[in-house]
Amino acid sequence: QVQLVESGGGLVQPGGSLRLSCAASENIFSFNTMAWYRQAPGKEREWVAGFASSGNTNYADSVKGRFSISRDTAKNTMYLQMNVLKPDDTAVYYCNGRRLRSGLTYTYWGQGTQVTVSS
Repeated sequence: QVQLVESGGGLVQPGGSLRLSCAASENIFSFNTMAWYRQAPGKEREWVAGFASSGNTNYADSVKGRFSISRDTAKNTMYLQMNVLKPDDTAVYYCNGRRLRSGLTYTYWGQGTQVTVSS
């Protein structure tokens, strides 16, 4: 059973930084894509940033220039470095991994980690 486990959330003041981690139970290169999503109270889950199958990184306009995604293959871990945090960044952040196998898409989610930006 594939597991994705997020950590690193917490309470931070506006303008502060946090680094989220997503530890995978399997080799992260076994996923065709990996990404971070977030869900704020009363809102739909939205894509934040991710690795395409090519290895290129992409970011939502709302976080571009402030957030940075990276991965450590030795630790099978993906990271989300979040800088200049704003109250609007408050949400539960989820790690996502997708695999394509024989024409089928397998999607995996972590349990989420809460990020609260408040003074």
